[in-house]
Amino acid sequence: MIKLQEVNDPTGGEIFHLANRLKAAGDPLRLEILRLLSQGSYSVLELCRIFALRQPALSHHLKVLIQAELISKRREGNNLFYHRTSDDALVQHLFAHLDQLPLSPERNARLEKVAAERAEASRRFFANYSNHFRQQQALIASYPNYGPQVAQLLNSGHHALEVGPGEGNFLQELSIRYTSVTALDLSDTMITRARQFASEQNLKNIEFICGDTRIAAAQPDTHDCVVLNMVLHHTPDPPQIFRDLVRTLKINGQLLIAELQDHQQDWARDACGDLWLGFYPQQLQYWAQECGFKTGRSIYSALRNGFQIQIHEFIKS
Repeated sequence: MIKLQEVNDPTGGEIFHLANRLKAAGDPLRLEILRLLSQGSYSVLELCRIFALRQPALSHHLKVLIQAELISKRREGNNLFYHRTSDDALVQHLFAHLDQLPLSPERNARLEKVAAERAEASRRFFANYSNHFRQQQALIASYPNYGPQVAQLLNSGHHALEVGPGEGNFLQELSIRYTSVTALDLSDTMITRARQFASEQNLKNIEFICGDTRIAAAQPDTHDCVVLNMVLHHTPDPPQIFRDLVRTLKINGQLLIAELQDHQQDWARDACGDLWLGFYPQQLQYWAQECGFKTGRSIYSALRNGFQIQIHEFIKS
């Protein structure tokens, strides 16, 4: 039996597939969902709060968007998180147009509340930072697993920024290559530990600031290099980090990111304060490209405990 699609569509189903996508997007609420997901990944419960909808109603719209391959989902522990995805040129054009439209004040207020709650969860964890966390973190990836490899990609210049310096180890690499270095972290406890390391190593050209990446974004075209070592999986809104950092980098500035690849070891949430169970490399590259970064060099390595590390260089074009 010959299918109607095969008779009427000489493109092999592409026209029917495109028609289904356009039909799925042809709903005001679903367009709002697509617009919101440009901000990052959100769980069903978070989306229910933002859109003031009951879960069955929202789940129906998410199912339609998934079937049309406009969004995809991934499991993070017990929760499913949804994000936009498409390699179709027409759909990318739709996304680009949507992203120019503002969110309503009500949606934006609820979105900011969700982001604040995520940030507070991370802040509370690191406020209680202890040697126990350091031991647990070493079970995933300790500094020798990624630090020297990131240093191999590091350029030199005038001003460098490290977001989330942790114990401060990588500050030494930056200090010898840059005239001045800024260490930025949300946690006073972490800033104190990094400052102590810098003092012990007699690093004189480092400024320590407690705050988030909005501080960096408020200083446009300032830094030659920005480094994030094992930071993104602790942040409530990874895409926003890219948007902030592209502002503070100079043209041709270098963004270096060391991160975990996606995994399903959920114990890392409680033991290490992880908000995300790693990332697909394509996710990081997509967020970077959305902000105007060019993709540079990449390094991938596997650890014996089942975790995998990815290191990416992005250049502000």
